[in-house]
Parts: sequence; structure tokens; C-alpha cells
Amino acid sequence: MMLPRPGWRHASGRSLHCVTGSTPILLQSRITASKSRLERGWVVAGRYVSLQAGEDKTGHISAGPNEGILFFNNVFPIQIRKIMGLPVPKIFGRLVSPAISGTDPRSVIERAKAKRNLPIQGTEILPREREGGAFVKYTHDGSTPTAEIEEILQQYLRDEPIKPWWSPWRRMRAKGVKGKPWVEDMMRLPAPRLRVEFVPGEPGAPVTEAVELSQEQLFQFFRPYGKLGDIVVQDSDSKILPKFAYLDYSSIGKAIMAKNCMHGYLVSEAQGGGKKGTILRLKYEQKTKPRYIRDWIINHLRIIIPIIAALIAGTVAIVFDPIRTFFVKAHITRTLHIEDNKWYQWIKGYAKNIIHGRKRDEDDSYDAIWDDRKGSIEQIQTWLMETADTFIIVQGPRGSGKKELVVDQALQDKKLKLVIDCKPIQEARGDSPTISAAAAAVGYKPVFSWMNSISGMIDMAAQGATGVKTGFSETQETQLNKIWNTTTTALKQIALDHRHKDDKDANLTDDDWLEAHPERRPIVVIDNFLHKSQEGGIVYDKMAEWAARLTTTNVAHVIFLTNDVAFSKSLSKALPDRVFRQISLSDCSPDVAKKFVVTHLDADVEDDAAPKDGSEKKLPSQHRTDLGELDTCIDLLGGRLTDLEFLARRIKTGETPTKAVNEIIEQSASEILKMYIFGADDDGAKRHWNAEQAWMLIKELAQKERLRYNEVLLDDMLKTGGETALRALEQAELISIHSGPNGRPSSITPGKPVYHAAFKRLTEDKVLKSHLDLSMLTKLTSIENASIEKCENELLLLSKLKNQPAQTAGRVQYLLAKLATSQTKVEKYETETRALKKVLAEQF
Repeated sequence: MMLPRPGWRHASGRSLHCVTGSTPILLQSRITASKSRLERGWVVAGRYVSLQAGEDKTGHISAGPNEGILFFNNVFPIQIRKIMGLPVPKIFGRLVSPAISGTDPRSVIERAKAKRNLPIQGTEILPREREGGAFVKYTHDGSTPTAEIEEILQQYLRDEPIKPWWSPWRRMRAKGVKGKPWVEDMMRLPAPRLRVEFVPGEPGAPVTEAVELSQEQLFQFFRPYGKLGDIVVQDSDSKILPKFAYLDYSSIGKAIMAKNCMHGYLVSEAQGGGKKGTILRLKYEQKTKPRYIRDWIINHLRIIIPIIAALIAGTVAIVFDPIRTFFVKAHITRTLHIEDNKWYQWIKGYAKNIIHGRKRDEDDSYDAIWDDRKGSIEQIQTWLMETADTFIIVQGPRGSGKKELVVDQALQDKKLKLVIDCKPIQEARGDSPTISAAAAAVGYKPVFSWMNSISGMIDMAAQGATGVKTGFSETQETQLNKIWNTTTTALKQIALDHRHKDDKDANLTDDDWLEAHPERRPIVVIDNFLHKSQEGGIVYDKMAEWAARLTTTNVAHVIFLTNDVAFSKSLSKALPDRVFRQISLSDCSPDVAKKFVVTHLDADVEDDAAPKDGSEKKLPSQHRTDLGELDTCIDLLGGRLTDLEFLARRIKTGETPTKAVNEIIEQSASEILKMYIFGADDDGAKRHWNAEQAWMLIKELAQKERLRYNEVLLDDMLKTGGETALRALEQAELISIHSGPNGRPSSITPGKPVYHAAFKRLTEDKVLKSHLDLSMLTKLTSIENASIEKCENELLLLSKLKNQPAQTAGRVQYLLAKLATSQTKVEKYETETRALKKVLAEQF
């Protein structure tokens, strides 16, 4: 009968378990050892095959008379130590088992006995999976020396090398165990370095009695187990006990063989171990590898950190910049916007007509406005066909329809346009929100604005360690420059996409071609430029510089939309040697304003079906009898587009024009009180005017629609910082300052046409007027009292002069006259104050 393949199983039928950490790996055979094996001595009666902790888990192997121990290496893969302690599949344990790989020491000894008459009988096997080997205990008759037995086995392994499938370049070797091996099963991994400790031969003897072996002696004992790379002995003045030395083997397998064969070896006196002998105690030592690169980096941070920063910047430029350029181009050309697809728009419009019916667009009501401003529209379109490298500026008050005029009318047929709104960028609080808003405006992504704060902390820490700036962190200005530079690259690529090799001017350079074809350049529209310009101008300055680069390099046309009349001061810094092309938008004329409101009212019902009773369909402008009030209402409201649209919507809800205008005036009056009067001191130093100055202008403009600029400056309320207050109120849109000859300020009008009626409404409120007049008189009184005090102090100083020189008489008379004038004003103010207090005390 054919027996199955031999394995590692005890004769009693129990499997041999090799403990690895806490998880046993089952290495079992598929047969029970036969009776002949039992007779040949593989199992001693009553003794089970030991585990990896030694006999009876003592950590040692005992060898009696006529017994010996061999250590076989390359029985298991040493690499298995890396996964020790983890659950290992059974199939893996079978694949690396000695029965499969042909490295079963029992089979090797059986073949050596058959072929080389090896005079031993194997009795027990102790596997050492962590070290890739196994101990084999054997018996012999004593007639053959153990050295000869070892030589026969080694010669057999050299003549017939055994190489497992998982290590085809390393053959199995066997050595006799000379010492007393320690077969611990702790989680200690083998290493090519061994630590040899010298311990006294007698138990309990002082450690100092052990003899420290020399390098020559250690070489003699340990070289037979493999090539030694180095022997490092302990320093002579070292106080560490017991004494030790390091043995560095060329490979981990040789160190394993030496450790298992020589651990516990007693060096006799004849061998140089002293009178009582010296025991060699070996253990693996994890050698600390020299980290030259790491040490060099740590010691040269001033060089490495800038290099790392440069590598990071280079990586970002190589990887992210093309991606960001792609997204900016897609944002401008709207490649990824499905709603701009003509087929999508056709389907959407067709479905909308079916569901809701065909309706006239409310934007049609702007036709009257655009007809009135047709000249401005054509002028912008003409400028875009020319090669002049300067800005186009459309200036007008807020709500005058600047964006609609440029984007919806002048650029209606231009697909390659980029509209940037400065308002969300400027109003963002903090560096990261500002960068995110700027990136979103141009489609720049991915953007890691949150990395700015992290890189700042890294830069600060590195600067504290090295003493120099690393360049990791980037300022808001630097990141904004990156966004604008990437947008410039995208705009230039878009412009050059229209260039072909077969063009007649194909020989021109890119810059010359862009200059020769202004119609191919994209258009950049910068809306709300100088919005809240008093709150810092880094965003506006950088945007103006970027726009200047676009125009001077012929990459794109730039159109600025602003309500700031002082825009030239900011833009002249970017283009100091250019004359800007400017269009100023004013309010609509009364006729155009009335036509706009009427068209807006008729927009919703003009396309409705005719009545079922057969009567003629009438538009709101035809059947409403209150539209005759529009002439008077528009005179009060003015021609501001936003106000006109608000009026039309209120009339559409059923209100009469008069009531709608009154509501608008009332709402405007409330806004004026909140923004310019009661809220003037809320922000403290951020406001450059006070409530009394604003109220003085409101009172004057309520009586006159236009004031002389220089006459206003002569008022006592504006003696100090008057021009600054007027400019601030103009920026806040309470007033408008108009220029006269030579560009000097000449007149002041309300910021909106409706504000004139709102000013009148505010001055008609007696209680409010008395309250604000009282505040203004109090302010004037304090000004005059300060003047009186100053005159009195100077008169007191003059009175202390000896003999009162005649030259001071004129000065004294001047001061007395000035004091009298101020006193007269104070008395006048006091009289008016009493009247105002009476009103406040009697009325609600």
C-alpha cells in the first residue's frame, strides 16, 4: 500500500503546532508516522514533540549521553517573521511547510543515512519559524565523534543541495549545537548583528570574573558560521557590565546559525576563558543604520527648506497650473455650462412656451432706454474694434444701468467675455475669503485658500528654527497675482485659438498678431470698480495693474464699470501715460422714463389671448385712468432706472402712481436717516462726516436743487475737514459733486433725484427737524465757545506783557472783535435752541 506524503505528526496522531506569538500555525502531515518510524527512534515513548518554547516550555533543550543537537537553517522562509502575530491562512502554512518545500530535516537525515551511512537516530524536532530553521535532537552509539557526524551531514548537503521554492539561491545548511540554545518564543526578530555577553562560568560568581575575549578569539569561534563584516568590542573604560562585543554578519541567516549554535557555549581556560571559564550569551541586536541623508538634512535646514519650497512650488506649477488654466478658459468660453448650449436653450424655451404660454420678456421694457442710449452702445462697440491700448470706462451713479448697457447690449453678440464683480471680492473679510471670491470670479480652481494660514504657521516655525524665511507662506497679494496671471494665460490662449497656420499673416509673432486683430481679443468687464474704495485698495490696485497688463500687451479689452467720479486717480497709477475712453451715464429724461414705466406695465399682458367675449383686448396703459399722474410722479422720482423699475412694479400691484411715489419717497427718507444721520457715528473713525454736517446739506438741498460747492465750504459746519466730509458723502451717495470749468468742483446736487423729494419730506417733520437742528446748534455753539476760549487765552497772554506795547493794540482789537462776533453767534444759537426745545417738549 502506498503511504501518503510524510509530514510533521507525532506517532500518537497529534499534530505539531509551531507557536508564533499568540497564533499557532498548523504544520501537519496527512499521515501518522508508521511503526518503522517509531522503531527508528523519531519519538521517544511518552514524550510529545516540543513547542517553540523548548522542552516543557523551559526555553532550553537537554541532551544526555550519546545525544546531540543539530540546527538546520532555511527550513522556513525567514521573511515570515514580518507577519508573525497576525492570522495566517492555512493554505499559506501548507505552502511553506517543510513537507511541501522539501526542507524537512527528518527526510534529510533519512536520506543521508541511506546514502552516506550517517550513524545517528533522530529523536525530536523543534521548529524555529521566526528564525527560519529547526533544532533536531539525535542519538548515536558513541563510536563516531560528533565532529565527524557533523562533517558527514554537511558534505551530504554540499553534494546534494536542498533549495526550497521560496529561496532558490540559498541552500540548506546544518551545524552542530555547541552551546546550550535558548529557544524562547518572545516577539524578538532576528538581526544580522549579535551581541555577545561574557558571563562567569559558575552560577552566582561576580560578573567581573568573566574574561572578555579578544577580536581574534571571537573570530575563531564565530567565523565558521559565516562571513563576519565587523567585530566591535566594548570600550576599555566602559562601566557597563557584563562585558560584551558586537558581531556583524554579512547576512541574517549566518547570524541565526551562530546564535543558535553558540549561545551558552562555555569557553574553557585552555581556550582563553579564565580559570572558571566564560559563558557566551548571545542575543540579536537591532543595528541602528546610519541615516546620512536624514542627518545632513537636519543639519542644513537653511538650505533644505528653501529647496523643498522650490520643489513644492515647481510641482504646483507643473501639476495644478495647467488644470487651473483649463478651468479659467472653460469659465470664459462657458464650455462646461450646459445652459448656454443652443439645443438646451431651444428645448427649454419650447417647453416654457407650452407650459406657460408665450410671454413678453420684461427686459423688453428697456428698449426705450437703449434707444435713448444707442449712441453710447455704438461708441463702445466701435472702441472694441480699435487697437488703442487703454481702458474703456463707463461711469454713472448706482442704478443707472451700466452693467445692462455694456454686457446685455454692447457685448450682446460677444461670446468671449469675462465679467468680474469687485463687490464680493472687496466685501470678503479675511485673506482666505478674499482669495476664494477672486478665484470664483474667474473660475480659478482648485484653490487652496485654507492652506495660507497653515503655511504661515509652518513658515513661522521654520523661521524660528533656522532664522531665515522659508517662503512657504504666501501673502494675499501674492495669491491674487497668481490668480490674475493664470487668467492672463487663459485669455491669451483663447485669443490665439483663432489663429491658423494658413492665414496670410501666419508669419507674425503672437504679440504682433494680437495687435493686428483687436476683434479677436476677449473682453474683460470689471463691474463695481472702486466699490467702497475708502476701505482699502489692495484689491483695486492689483486689479488695475492686471488690467493695464492686459491692455498694453493686447491680450484683451478691458471695460471698467464704476459709480466713483474719482476713478481716474486710481486708474492713472496703472496707466499714467494713457488717456481713458469714458462714457458717463446720467438719469433718463422724463419722456424716456415715462415710456419705460408704461412699457414695463404692458409687458405681462401684451401677449395674452383676446377676451372670450370678443371684446377688444386692452393693455394697462389703455384702461388705467391714473397713469396721467405719471408726469408729476416722474418729476419727483427722476430718471434713475432702479427707481423707475420699482415704481412700475408697485403700480403693477394696483397702487396709483402718486401713492407709489410717496411710498418710495418715504422709504428713501428712512434710508437717509438710517445711513447718514443716525448711523453716522456707528462706525466711529470709519466715517469721515458727522450727523450735523449731513443734516446741514439735507436742509440746504431741500430748499435748492443745486448748491455752489465753494459756498457750502464757507459754512461754519464745514470749516474743519469740509472737503473730506463732502467727498465721503459723495462716495456714500448722499450727494453728487459736479465738475465745472477746468475740472474743478462747482456744484452739489442730491445723490439720487428722488433724494430731493426725500430731503423735503425730512425737513417737513417738525420734531425731527427740531431734534437735528438742536444737535447742529449745539455743535455750532461748541465751535464758537472754542473760538472764544482761544481768544480769551491769547488776550490773557497779551495782558501779562509789561507796559503794553503799542504794537499789540491791533491784535487786541482783532481778538476783541472776533470774540464779540462769536459771542453774538452763541447768543443767537441759544435763542434758537430755546425755541427748538419748546417744540420738542410740546410735540410727538
